[in-house]
Amino acid sequence: MTISMERGYIADCQARLGFDLLSGTWNSVVLYALREGPLRPGELREMIGGISHKVLTETLRRLERNGLVARRRYAEAPPRVEYELTAPGRGLLEPILALGRWAELYADEVVGAQERALVSGR
Repeated sequence: MTISMERGYIADCQARLGFDLLSGTWNSVVLYALREGPLRPGELREMIGGISHKVLTETLRRLERNGLVARRRYAEAPPRVEYELTAPGRGLLEPILALGRWAELYADEVVGAQERALVSGR
């Protein structure tokens, strides 16, 4: 089903797919890190920081299953693997950048609201 602005966002609209793909904690971070070109998992971990080997592996597998990244294995000793964005993965960079701009403007406000709610017990 396509998005109909007359009907709004309903449970099975295609926009939900995009929201789901961007909602994972590390999905957007990994996609953004791959924006300049293919990287090996170790290079990704170093670039991102704060992500465990296990979580990065799970994230890359999930992104690959969704067709957002491609895994390339080289027949070398030792084996070498690189990940790169596919066309749909590159297409998500625009909304990721837009969300980043939003966060620059409103993150402090949102965190403040969260802190106030925590203090008031709401």
